[in-house]
Amino acid sequence: MGRSQLVNRLAVQVGSLQKAKSILISRGDMKKDGTLTEKGQKRNEMTAEERAIDRASKKSKRSKSEYKYNPITNRATLK
Repeated sequence: MGRSQLVNRLAVQVGSLQKAKSILISRGDMKKDGTLTEKGQKRNEMTAEERAIDRASKKSKRSKSEYKYNPITNRATLK
C-alpha cells in the first residue's frame, strides 16, 4: 500500500477498522470523530517504507539514510 493508506494498512495489520481507528486515536494521529490530526495527516502522506524508516531513525536517533526497508517484515534495519 502506498501513500494515503495509513488507516487501511493498519486495519489490515490488526484485523479490524475499528481497532485501527482506536490505535490511531490513542497515538494522537486521529481525532475521535475519525478525522486525521496534523500529525496523522503527515504520517498518512508517507508510504509504509517511509513510516518504517522514520520509526527506526527516531528510536535510534540515527539518520534515515542509514536504514533499508524490508517489505516482508515492514521493518527498517541498518544498512
